[in-house]
Amino acid sequence: MQPLPYDLGLALSGGSIKGFAHLGVLKCLEERDLRPDIIAGTSAGALMGALYADGYSPQEIFELLREQGFMGMTTLRPSGGGVFDTSKFVRYLKELLHHERLEELPLPVRIVATDLDAGDQHVFSEGPLAEVITASCCIPVLFNPIVLDGVRYVDGGLFRNLPVSVIRSECREVIGVNLGPEEDSEYKKTVFGVANRAWELVFRQNTRPDKEACDLLLETQEVLQYGMFEVDAATEILEIGYRLACQSLDEYKAKKQ
Repeated sequence: MQPLPYDLGLALSGGSIKGFAHLGVLKCLEERDLRPDIIAGTSAGALMGALYADGYSPQEIFELLREQGFMGMTTLRPSGGGVFDTSKFVRYLKELLHHERLEELPLPVRIVATDLDAGDQHVFSEGPLAEVITASCCIPVLFNPIVLDGVRYVDGGLFRNLPVSVIRSECREVIGVNLGPEEDSEYKKTVFGVANRAWELVFRQNTRPDKEACDLLLETQEVLQYGMFEVDAATEILEIGYRLACQSLDEYKAKKQ
């Protein structure tokens, strides 16, 4: 039997502002000298994972993204299939990133987006890095689709919000970080409340197989209290991810002994 190419894989889910929890997880892994050999990311997970693979520390990523905020990285322009244009976000990423292409990253990263034209999942292992990250983050209707080689791409969460299966066959162990845990609580009967609830149900269905494929699944209801663009809560969200990862890793290690 051939050995698997990677020892430890890390799958980071989408979750908008809750993505700051991924930085807490990465911080905890670093403190335990557990650097992933490959990362798969969707939406916010793609953003955090790619910046980490590009050479930034969790704390540096936190500082870079906390300062910008939602309106600092988008432009209100209701055309082209979305309410907000992401050109400013792409330019910002290009200024930050040390590598221009996904395949150039020293730590391998797989990024999930949705091929809006074909109606299917697409896993990027190469391509223009800033544009691929943005494609994975483009929430339909809210943001304009990203066009790459004539194909329109939107948020990867439509098909694979927790991309464990993307790297499962290549890794001995996979840690999955799911920022959309299931809940059956009441929701607001507003336009935004209904839209948010609809997204939750999409994520619920497509994450279940990937949750079962993890060696260690990290998820907590704590992250659900924060709104999609609640940047002021970034520090609290990072700390939630950090505490969750440290406690879960300690328990996982104890069971294996």
